[in-house]
Amino acid sequence: MSAAHSGTRHFASRIMRLQFLVIGFLIVLVTAGTLFASYNSVFQRAEDRSLTIARSVAVQPSVISEVEHYSAQDELDVDELQNGPLQQLAAAIVARGEAYFVVITEDRGLRLSHPNPQELGQKVSTDPVALSGIEDVSRDHGTLGESVRAKVPIYSPSGIVIGEVSVGVTTDSLTSALLTSFSWIALFAALATALAVLAGRFTVRRLKQQTLGLEPSEIAQLVRDQQAVLYGVTEGVMGIGVDHRITVRNKAARQLLGLPHRTQLQDVVGRHYASAGLDPALVAAIREHDKAPVRLLVNGNSLIARVTDVTRDGVDLGQVVLFSDVTTIEALGTKLDAVQDMADALRAQRHEFANRMHAVLGLINLNKIEQAEEYLREVMETGPKIAQVQGLEVVGDAYLSAFISAKAVRAHELGIELRISPQSMLFGHIASAHDAQDATAVLGNLLDNAFTAALRTDDARWVEIDLLSEGSTLHLAVSDSGPGIPEGLDIFAPDISTGSSLGSSHGHGVGLPLIKRLAQARSGDVWVADPGGAGAGAVLCARLPAVLSEAKNTTTNRRMQEGTN
Repeated sequence: MSAAHSGTRHFASRIMRLQFLVIGFLIVLVTAGTLFASYNSVFQRAEDRSLTIARSVAVQPSVISEVEHYSAQDELDVDELQNGPLQQLAAAIVARGEAYFVVITEDRGLRLSHPNPQELGQKVSTDPVALSGIEDVSRDHGTLGESVRAKVPIYSPSGIVIGEVSVGVTTDSLTSALLTSFSWIALFAALATALAVLAGRFTVRRLKQQTLGLEPSEIAQLVRDQQAVLYGVTEGVMGIGVDHRITVRNKAARQLLGLPHRTQLQDVVGRHYASAGLDPALVAAIREHDKAPVRLLVNGNSLIARVTDVTRDGVDLGQVVLFSDVTTIEALGTKLDAVQDMADALRAQRHEFANRMHAVLGLINLNKIEQAEEYLREVMETGPKIAQVQGLEVVGDAYLSAFISAKAVRAHELGIELRISPQSMLFGHIASAHDAQDATAVLGNLLDNAFTAALRTDDARWVEIDLLSEGSTLHLAVSDSGPGIPEGLDIFAPDISTGSSLGSSHGHGVGLPLIKRLAQARSGDVWVADPGGAGAGAVLCARLPAVLSEAKNTTTNRRMQEGTN
């Protein structure tokens, strides 16, 4: 059994025990209060009833007349009292169940009526307080046992107290009423306890579902871990609940997606993901639970988003979206592609050079020195035979010249003629190795897309490069013999594919959008000068400021002018 499950039961049992203790205490408290209130209510009703009956008896004229008659006698006739009107009146009240007993006395405290005839003419066993002219309600123990009794004075027509009426209810009848009340109270307490047990079990089960069976300490640790993970990673993280609302996002996600700050009203947390302003491609991936990487272009940055469904013990907890900034990686990849092209060209030229050196060595071994010298002069004048580029001599920069030669090898393998435009005017050299990486990355992607377009035609396949320097700014134009760019196609729109653009139409892959951002980062741009079509190929241009060395350009221009003069 796992520690999490045992901890869950321990926590649940503590909740149940605490709930039972609280509910039990409340039930006991309420029951005691109810019983106390019922006790007082029962006795209060008995006292009120006794007092009312006593008052009604005390004011009856016949009672006053009889009591006044007996008060004037020195000795009472018991036989007369047994059959007298007062005894009959008292017996009638008791017979109707209005009271347990009714005792009437004269001014000396001698009984004129009593449920037990043998007590007639005897002095009352309790204090006849009403003879002093006051009404009294009390709980006394008399000859009839424990009772609640009310004593009321009897006044003569002249206003003199001539006797009292005592009406009582036994405590046995009151106890019966209390037991009846207690049975109902106990029934309601039992029902309350049963409901409390059911409510407790439901609450604990609901709590376990909502806390995923975790202890409070584990939940607190998870919150601390969540904060550490969310704000300790450079990748963007966004959580989406089962109700499709964004529940959390870290600082990196806000910065990568350009979202409002948490303190602003436009924050995406708490909003439905479809109305949070996310990219439509990402919204579709979340809706369809697509786990494939989604490429996004946000604020000039390339992002890769991955949507992952989150479950625990078969319970759907929502989704997590991870965002990775691949702008730098893609830029490095583009520059490495250029380096790879140059390496491939160097290997081909090395192979050609080795073959020529074998020819020279053979001529020397045969002692044909003159033929060897002639062969070497021809090699120096013509350069490499593999993938010669027409017009390459106008490119004086070593970086661009070597790179164009490397791409020419690739063009030769594809059956495409790569040439330099006769109108090219490139003066000066690339300022630094970093500038060379940017320039070759932009030119390489333009050439790759031009190769792609040229392969889609059965006519003569060619790609032409036009180079122009303007101060430190390098202008590039690449045209091809392809069918042109289809109408309505945005070749700079981001695409999910990250593969090579060869074998597809203009603009597929990430090359063109990437080099456009690379050029814009240098305050330059890449654009379509002519989409072509109707048998004419497209022309793509690029402008890269601060790439060429102005000092060298000035020197080169001065030398050209001197040579002309």
